[in-house]
Amino acid sequence: MKVLHFLLAVLLLTACERHKVYQHNEGMVFGTVYNITYQSNDNLQAEIEAALREVDLEFSMFNDSSTVARINRGETPELSPMYQEVYDLAQYVNHETNGAFDITVAPLVNAWGFGFKHSDMPTQEQVDSLLKIRDMLDFSAIAKGYGCDVVARLLNSHGIKNLMVEIGGEVVVRGENPDGQAWRVGVTKPIEDSLSLDTPLQAVLNITERGMATSGNYRNFYYKDGRMFAHTIDPRTGYPIQHELLSATVVADNCATADAFATAFMVLGLDSARYILSQHKELEAYFIFTSPDNKYNTWASPGLRDMIIANGR
Repeated sequence: MKVLHFLLAVLLLTACERHKVYQHNEGMVFGTVYNITYQSNDNLQAEIEAALREVDLEFSMFNDSSTVARINRGETPELSPMYQEVYDLAQYVNHETNGAFDITVAPLVNAWGFGFKHSDMPTQEQVDSLLKIRDMLDFSAIAKGYGCDVVARLLNSHGIKNLMVEIGGEVVVRGENPDGQAWRVGVTKPIEDSLSLDTPLQAVLNITERGMATSGNYRNFYYKDGRMFAHTIDPRTGYPIQHELLSATVVADNCATADAFATAFMVLGLDSARYILSQHKELEAYFIFTSPDNKYNTWASPGLRDMIIANGR
């Protein structure tokens, strides 16, 4: 009889879970758009935005009150557990990628015209000088992914199992979508579209319980003297990258890790990125690159190949 009551209770709970509505919240954060979908009878947008403000208050270079802005001004603010968590992860990825991911690259990003101030192209002497500056921090290549993780944790704390959090293209997914299936997330074709007016997909992935981030140079670049200068700066040389890799998508247990490794892979290029992947079985990746005849090619790690449900459109 107790077993019967238990089974009935499980069935009732499952039925109640299926009848919960899906909420959808959207807005602006970190200078980009967020879209969050989750199964709950309660709309939690106020709590979500409060959590995102906490992330902004730690890592925004554009918020004069943020921890990062204060450090960059030479102040010594008390460091929160949130700050320390992200800083430690950034240092870990830096070590694992032989310096390809570096949160002290801000002066070089600015010098090449991609940061919070714009300037003329730097000379070799200026690049060499800026390479020595390691006390100015920039978490922009990891903060969006971490923001996704923070919101996912918040929703989990409310007992929400089915959710998708997307901030500026970085994504965390848990459970099922409103159709009762794994979430489907698109990988954008790396076309030169700085205004994001056209976003055809290279592939669609079927994923859940993971974080996913994509890094690419096809939306933030400029031309000068017939050459394209992309926003990804190699922190080891001080120069914008110039190689065949156009886009790196990484799937990891959390979005901050995926975000950081995706940036590092764009710096490393195809062969070195694949080598790093071979050392990190917890990561999956999807690369879009150009062949010698200037055509798009793709490469996916074995685990990610099983996630692909559609190729292009």
